[in-house]
Amino acid sequence: MARMPLAQRRRQLTEAAIRAMARDGVPRTTTRSIAAEAGVSLSVFHYCFDSKQALLESVIETITDHYLTVVKEAIRPRTTLRETVRAGFQAYWDHVRTHPAEHMLTYELTQYALREPGFEHLARRQHELYCATYAELLEEVCLRMGAGLSVPVPVLARYLAAMTDGLTLNFLVLGDTAAAAAILDMVSDHVAGLVHEAPVQPSRAPLLP
Repeated sequence: MARMPLAQRRRQLTEAAIRAMARDGVPRTTTRSIAAEAGVSLSVFHYCFDSKQALLESVIETITDHYLTVVKEAIRPRTTLRETVRAGFQAYWDHVRTHPAEHMLTYELTQYALREPGFEHLARRQHELYCATYAELLEEVCLRMGAGLSVPVPVLARYLAAMTDGLTLNFLVLGDTAAAAAILDMVSDHVAGLVHEAPVQPSRAPLLP
């Protein structure tokens, strides 16, 4: 077996865990099946992760990173702020449509963590990560567009996290693409209405005598 840095091996095992859990479900996925999915020995798995909690936290963070990467690329400044916001939502939604099993897994991870004694903090960590992700994206949009928000970033971030979480589950159950697009259009209008031009910062240059 080729040797590789620990961080790279952990990433390999995390991606293997995501594939296995998305296919078989969280309760039925074992450390042995993850190691087999990654093509490594069980001892390598235990060297990289000292607990199932550590693995699940890595899974949660990695799934979030999967769509955060594509959304960040999509929110480059466009003609209007509304178009920029809508492009970010569309990038996320394209990821949902092309990776439905991965997004279904996020709900299973939440339920598993809430029901398994000692794992409850992972569900909290998961949803805190969603809010932090939206806060980062909102700040990125405002920075790139030279704009500000009329509501606190944490409040809007939590609202958007709750909205997309519910909408994603609704789509996974009902499969109504047109309805989801209409909701994303409406939310984009709402977010754009909460953004205003950032105030010009006063000059710090000394006054002339």
